[in-house]
This record gives sequence, structure tokens and C-alpha cells, in this order.
Amino acid sequence: MPGTAPVAIEARGWGWRHAGRRAWALRGVDLRIEPGERVLLLGPSGAGKSTLLAGLAGLLVGGESEGQLLLDGQDPRNARERSAVVFQDPGSQLVMSRAGDDVAFGLENRCMAPEAIWPRVDAALASVGFPYGRSQPVEALSGGEQQRLALAGALALEPGLLLLDEPTANLDPAGAALVREALRLISAQRSITTLVVEHRLDETLPLVDRAIVLQAGGGVIADGRPVDIFAQRGDELAAAGVWIPNRPLARPPARPRPGTEAVMLATGLGYRYPGAAMSAVTEVDLELRSSDALAVTGANGSGKSTLALLLGGLLRPSAGAVAAAGPLHRNGADPLIGRWPARGLAGSIGSVFQDPEHQFLTGRVVNELTLGPIRTGLSPEVALRVAEELMARLHLSQLADANPFTLSGGEKRRLSVATALASQPAVLILDEPTFGQDRRTAVELLELLAGLRDRGTAICFATHDAGFVAALADRTLQLAHGRTA
Repeated sequence: MPGTAPVAIEARGWGWRHAGRRAWALRGVDLRIEPGERVLLLGPSGAGKSTLLAGLAGLLVGGESEGQLLLDGQDPRNARERSAVVFQDPGSQLVMSRAGDDVAFGLENRCMAPEAIWPRVDAALASVGFPYGRSQPVEALSGGEQQRLALAGALALEPGLLLLDEPTANLDPAGAALVREALRLISAQRSITTLVVEHRLDETLPLVDRAIVLQAGGGVIADGRPVDIFAQRGDELAAAGVWIPNRPLARPPARPRPGTEAVMLATGLGYRYPGAAMSAVTEVDLELRSSDALAVTGANGSGKSTLALLLGGLLRPSAGAVAAAGPLHRNGADPLIGRWPARGLAGSIGSVFQDPEHQFLTGRVVNELTLGPIRTGLSPEVALRVAEELMARLHLSQLADANPFTLSGGEKRRLSVATALASQPAVLILDEPTFGQDRRTAVELLELLAGLRDRGTAICFATHDAGFVAALADRTLQLAHGRTA
């Protein structure tokens, strides 16, 4: 695919403040990216990485800006046809049921002649190594295949600037490898300015030739060859929350734990979504124990998220049962967790969903954190003290009055974890707890969860993050096609 000419990016003291927020998302950004450069954008959670990408895509509206942000000397809002963006979740930008139709969607919206569309679609699919034809059902694709399809849809528009916002964050290792291979193919085939936000640095560094590091609330604090930046400033950047290659999370020191006992038993557990041809979970047996952390691993589509919902009492099993045991089973209560009322679940089992926005219920961060404790019987004063402690631990204090839906992806994830912890549950179920986290908050989350486990909480977490598994898990359960592998 020949594509249009790669664009130059320039920021001159640029900043952006979202509507209704006191603090600037980022400010004082000065940089220049030459046409065809491949740049890795780094920074701690909340530093404004996604905001900068949205600004370059011409997608920011309703807020306040200062300085200049330019694509080939133009305001990005007047040059949207020059850029294309790929987000973390491919499902958020795939809109058609067949692969070829999805790639053609953007071209049709640009009123391209029908006879010119399909050669462009075929070229885009080939450029990312898509292994199927145009008629492949989108719902039959794996997560990595869906992300390659989303990438093909972006490239079909022949942009001069490709913006990638953590394109592998939601993918298992195999799916992430497929996306990285697609990016290698693109680099070999055409010259295009590329700006990528990514946390999996060990695998991403071969795809870029420059790194730019943003400072939370400030401008650019490092700019240059990645190898030089990490060699010269690695310790400083890690302390600020930037992920550094080849620095895995350390397992917290061993501490005395109370005796362990079963608190939840799943037997023959199965679930089939209405209208689905196959069960998402089939014949799974497991035991959750107090003072113990169980990691659930497996590829995209293996059933991890469904299992988390079943264990949290948020889905009723199609087969088998999830039963409370030991201290979780109160005298006289129904042992089957799927039958518990919401109040009973809130006081005993904390759940963190894969999509944080699915569990937000109020318009302020602090209200999200006091809601659960008040519903379980704490006074508003005590609930507020719990909320303030959690906000301090998870670096959310400055966002107490913010609307949860306006937070960055990493901030939303930390808030969702904090809401689950606020009611001090005996069992904690987390789906991808480190998603979108910088190094500092991942370490804080690790220490917080390890402390809860060591004081008696039963923890079950579903994740693709092998480093977090190594640092926290006592046991591992691997799923494949909904079954225990």
C-alpha cells in the first residue's frame, strides 16, 4: 500500500484541560516528530498520553487548550483524514459483522467509489497479515485477530500518521505477538509516522526508534533513543511510574499468615450465554481459600471473565454450583452464592470487572468509594475515612471530586479496585487488575493485595500479566476453551 506522505508533528507549549476538571491533563508539551519516525510515548498513569493521541487524531472537544498542536502545520481537527487511531479494545471500533465490510466501512464513509474500495480493503488486510478472507465473521476472530482487523481498517484510510493507544493491552501473549508482527509488516512496506503508547516494552522496543516520556501534569522530561533513556535515567523513571524493560515486579517479602481454609467451592461449573452455540465455561472445579491468591490464566476467549462473574455471584451457573464455605458461609444463609441478594454480595465478595465503567454508579470518585460501605452498614463518617485511605494508597486523592467516567484508563482501573476493597470483603475477585497501570501503581496494588491476602482475604485474579502472577499468586488455574487446561 503506497499510502499518503508521512506527517510531521509539532507541539509548542501545548496543553489540554478536560471540561469540568480543575487540573490540566497535560501542559507545556514541546516536541517535534519528523515524518516517518516511529515513536514510543511513555509516562506514568495520568500523564496525558491518551489525551495527546486524541488531540493528534482531532478528537478532543469541549475542553480548554493552550499553545499549539500541529500536523504538517495544521490544526489536527482540520486534518483528520491524515491520521488514524487504534485503541486498546478492538471491539470498540469494529462495527460490521464481516471482516471485509469492517475494513470498507471507513472508505464508504469517505464516499470512495465502490470499484476502488475492495482493492484497498484487500491490500490493507494483506498488509497486516490477516489470515482470512473478506467474509470471515468478526465474532469468530480471536482478540489478536480482531486487533489486526482494526489495524487494517485504520491503514485502509492510507493515513500519514498512525496512533496506537496500548494496542496489545487487552490481548493474551499470542494475540499481542500477532499485532506486533503486523506492525513489523507495516514498517517494512511503507513509510508512516507512528506514535505508540505501550507497557509491554521488552517486545515493543524493536518496533520504534525513539522514545518520548511525559511527566504527569507537565511536559516532556525525556526524549531520545530508548536504549539511552533507559540506561541513563532508568531508576528515576521507574520511581516516577514508567515501565522499564527487564525490570519485573518483585514478590513482596513473606509474612506470617493466619491458617488457610476453604471459603468458596465451585463444582462442575458451567455457563452458556443466551443464544450462544457453546458454553463459555464448562465443568470447572476450583477452591478459593483464605490467605491465598489464585491466578486464573488463559488465552483471550478461554472463559476467564465469565468465571470471575460466576465466582462473584454476578451470573447464575447454567451447570454446577458455586457454594460458600467456612467463614464465608453465614449460619442460616443459602450456601449457593448465585442466589445471594446484592447486599449480601457487597458485604462478602468484592468484584473488579474487566471494564471499570461497568461498575461505576455515581458522579464523584469519593461517592463511588463510600457507596458500598454505607450500604453494608458503616456510618457515612467511617465510610469517608475508608475512602480517603484507599484514595491515598492508590493515588486518587486529587481526583476525589472528579466524575469517574472522565478519568484516564489507569485511574478508572484503580478506582474500580478501590470500590471492591472499600467494603472489606472476605473474598476478592479481580479481572485484569493491572490493566492500564503504570509501574508505581502496579507495585502499590501488588503490595495492597499481598497485604490483604496475608491478613486472611481470599483472592482470585484473572490476568494475562505473567509478571503479576509471578509476584502474587500462590496457585494458578489455566483455562482453555472454557475448561481447566
